[in-house]
Amino acid sequence: MIEFAKGIADKHCYELESGLYFDVSTVADYGRLARAVTEDGEGRIESVEGKRNAADFAIWRRTPAGETRQMEWDSPWGKGAPGWHLECSVMSGQVLGFPFDIHTGGIDHREIHHPNEIAQNQAHCCTNGLDRAENSGARIWMHNNFLVERSGKMSKSSGEFLRIQLLIDKGYHPLAYRLMCLQAHYRSELEFSWEGLGAALTRLKRMVMAVEALKARHAELAAASTDLDAPLEQKAEWTLKQIQGGAWGKLQPMLDKFDAAIADDLNTAVALTALDDVLAAKKVDVGTKADLAAAMASVLGLDLLNLTRADLRLRPVTATITEAEIDAALARRTEARAARDFAASDAIRDELAAQGVDVMDGDPLGW
Repeated sequence: MIEFAKGIADKHCYELESGLYFDVSTVADYGRLARAVTEDGEGRIESVEGKRNAADFAIWRRTPAGETRQMEWDSPWGKGAPGWHLECSVMSGQVLGFPFDIHTGGIDHREIHHPNEIAQNQAHCCTNGLDRAENSGARIWMHNNFLVERSGKMSKSSGEFLRIQLLIDKGYHPLAYRLMCLQAHYRSELEFSWEGLGAALTRLKRMVMAVEALKARHAELAAASTDLDAPLEQKAEWTLKQIQGGAWGKLQPMLDKFDAAIADDLNTAVALTALDDVLAAKKVDVGTKADLAAAMASVLGLDLLNLTRADLRLRPVTATITEAEIDAALARRTEARAARDFAASDAIRDELAAQGVDVMDGDPLGW
């Protein structure tokens, strides 16, 4: 980090008593990610006497006389520590090299942190002749919005903070959480609720049931023919070239819809509806349908061809009912449905739901 700072110091920085500061007027189009950068900046722009511009920021923070930082290093600008933005430029440049394709981050970084990181990258690239002076380090800057929880029932202090293990303990497969996130645009705020997660789990189960039906049909056809290739589970890895080169027939409009959605700033919510359309398509070759479903699922990170309903059977740790008891209850429910005793069937479903067990109708029944 010191070497990076030394490389841009002469043309882009100046010293004050408190350290080395970046002069934002020395780079082109500073703050283009967020034009609303002001002096107060919601308290995030440091007010330091002597700064040339309100938006100038620290490259190196000198340790005040008589004080010692928990972590500090010697530098040409005195003992101290890097500014808040320097490490990000250095790490991305060393690991990925400038320019790299995509830089991501939270929407809270759009106004201050990322504009300052870009300014550092511009200065570095200009000084080292890596590219034109306006190079921002990354070709695309993407900012995700936040996952919010407004019920007040979840917090670090209560000991129940959202973690993957917490989802599993409550009986939710991690991919249900992924699906819930995919149902919203990454730049939109997403409100977390257990009801929303439950709905996503139900949708995931229905997707898996549709794929299991495809697998079963494929196995039937394979048993009657030597022309079919490997089991569908082995067809889940896809490349863009394979997808674009496929002969999709009646499914082509669905692929076009999926492709347009992904190209539209990663509109995953619409892309998911295209996947639903493929899984629901009728009178389509089984292998072709499975291929396209696998391709779409791979893009979305859902791995549908390798999931089974058994994988999604996660019993909440608080449940007092065992898996054997759940299966026995489902067997009784199957008998009740066969006898058209729907009141008894619904009662069993409600009893299981009270234990945190979500019943999925199908052949066979699942949970």
